[in-house]
Amino acid sequence: MKSLVHAICRLYSAAVGLVCYLQSPFLLAVRLYWGWQISQNGWAKLHDLPRVTEFFANLGLPAPGFTAAFVSTTEFIVGILLFVGLFSRIAAFALTVDMTVAYLTADRESLFAFFSNPGKFYTADPYTFLFAALLILIMGPGFLSLDWLLKRSLSKLFPEESGLRPQARI
Repeated sequence: MKSLVHAICRLYSAAVGLVCYLQSPFLLAVRLYWGWQISQNGWAKLHDLPRVTEFFANLGLPAPGFTAAFVSTTEFIVGILLFVGLFSRIAAFALTVDMTVAYLTADRESLFAFFSNPGKFYTADPYTFLFAALLILIMGPGFLSLDWLLKRSLSKLFPEESGLRPQARI
């Protein structure tokens, strides 16, 4: 019986190791695809600011011209940062705020249908960007990112014994 439990534990440990190994390539795929998509979304908005401004004005947002330019620029820059994996958690946080505001202002009905009609919630436009942003915010960009290279370089500049080594996880 002990050998069966031991074999199951070894098999489980191997499966967990495999899944952990696949985490960074998966996060890379998420960052590349959704970073590209949100940057393209921001770029399109930047090239059609009058339409975006009018849409924001119809939503009743304050200073619709400034808000349209700010949101468009933010989405463009955040998308690029996610794509290359630089300042990924900051970018993911900005995108999380952006998509939450999008839900609250443009798709409030879908947001409040979270429990009563989940299908309406997850088929709304902001959902996939919000999900990808939360994934990167919580899990980090993985080791296939500029953040990982930056952290590695900083750890060489500031050895652990000096007490100056960055403690944040990537």
